[in-house]
Amino acid sequence: MSNKPDYRLIARVARMYYEGGTRQGEIATALGLSQAAISRLLTQGEKEGIIKVVVNVPRGVYTETEEQLVAKYGLKDAVVADCSLGAEGQGIAREIGYCAASYLESILRPNDIIGVSSWSTYLMAAVDAMTPVTRKPGIRVVQILGGLGNTQSQSHSTHLTSHLSEVVNGEPFFLPVPAVVKSAEIYNTIISDKTIQNIFDMFPSVNTALVGIGDMDPYSMLAASGNALAEADLRILMQKGAIGDILLHFFDRNGNGIDESELTNHVISMSLDQLKKVERAIGIAGGESKFKAILGALRGKLINILITDQFTAQRLLAEQ
Repeated sequence: MSNKPDYRLIARVARMYYEGGTRQGEIATALGLSQAAISRLLTQGEKEGIIKVVVNVPRGVYTETEEQLVAKYGLKDAVVADCSLGAEGQGIAREIGYCAASYLESILRPNDIIGVSSWSTYLMAAVDAMTPVTRKPGIRVVQILGGLGNTQSQSHSTHLTSHLSEVVNGEPFFLPVPAVVKSAEIYNTIISDKTIQNIFDMFPSVNTALVGIGDMDPYSMLAASGNALAEADLRILMQKGAIGDILLHFFDRNGNGIDESELTNHVISMSLDQLKKVERAIGIAGGESKFKAILGALRGKLINILITDQFTAQRLLAEQ
């Protein structure tokens, strides 16, 4: 018996499946073959060049770039938004936020425990762009960074947690304390409180974290809120090589956390070590000003999913 492929049968099966839209099971019945045999014929057709699958990627979709980012930085996933050249600030945040919203809507699962930073332009844009997520019960949303700024600003810090919980029909858990406190005594008093400790106890169970990535330039939001770090602390951080932060924990160009023992301020949030253990640690950021911080976060494996713009993505791929 000849082992030569049956080109006629392969072509017939291929036409029925790809051009006729006939299911493999129906093809098997019509031709008196098993479904496994139909699958083998289609696979063989690709090997022999009879079947050629062409994927026409729509303009503004960067699938290849995303795959390259995943391979280069060992990510679980990457999402690249189509942004206008030179876009910065609110403009690029809206475009990345829209892309992030679509991604989040598709990946959320029932009973997910979502950790969310209390303040980020990009996260705000993403959550504001989301449509209600249904048929995914049991989701909990946990604030993983204390509130930022003065009393009025801190009330706005709960917006992300409350609004996201509404969108996903989930239960919110707030961290109703300042993100930054001035003394170790106050810090220890706050984190020893039973209510606050209950929130901290939820951090190891967070399986999806949404965080912004900050650079070392003065934050417009933080400055406006009156909550910029003390100048002495900023000098210490810069001297130690800090290039960015996540959850107000600073890191260097290789993503190594900066020793905070010399700082006069104390941060109340999930730690970077905890973040690195989260199943889906999603960093949402873009733009030229944040490039070094994003690169550092990727090098340090602080996040495992990145949502950014196409220009930042290309610069990341060009890095040696």
